[in-house]
Amino acid sequence: MAMPSTLTLAFTLLLFTTSHGARMLLQTETNTEFIKTSCNTTTYPTLCFSSLLSYASKIQTSPMQMASTALSVSLAGARLSSAAMTQMSAAHGINPHDKGAMRDCMDALGDAVDELKQSTESMSHLGGKAIGYQINSIQTWVSAALTDYNTCMDGFRASGVNVRKEVRSHVLNTLHLTSNALDLINGLSSTIIHSVP
Repeated sequence: MAMPSTLTLAFTLLLFTTSHGARMLLQTETNTEFIKTSCNTTTYPTLCFSSLLSYASKIQTSPMQMASTALSVSLAGARLSSAAMTQMSAAHGINPHDKGAMRDCMDALGDAVDELKQSTESMSHLGGKAIGYQINSIQTWVSAALTDYNTCMDGFRASGVNVRKEVRSHVLNTLHLTSNALDLINGLSSTIIHSVP
């Protein structure tokens, strides 16, 4: 029995590699398009797309993974906002009003972190007969986190322009990420409700 030539083996390997590469490229394009289409339903689609694109291989074309990943990104943002406000509050020369507003803001951001953490944990156990109730609870917690961000920023209305700008720079992006996560969760909720017989 004749052994395959080196050229035949190389050609077979090339065909396999090319075919596999083409499938991977097509899958990546499909995942990217899914994220783009899903993000177009959110309030801040450009931020949604840029914050989730690097997770395309994890999200694939799953609305559940999309909402879950958006929640995780929001939670990470909330933690960063909270840390930035803690650092800002330690600065010297802050007037008493701003110090009080910062304390209130840090409390609100701490609540937001807790609510998003609860939401993320619930999302990882989503399923079963109580799925509607679970999603409703997640929507409630994420909405509460949005309220917390606004409460934080509202506390600085009487502050100087520079302080307000700095607070907004730490909180607004996270608020937008969380708003997008809620939009995706609402879309997931709609999908699940319509799929229940």
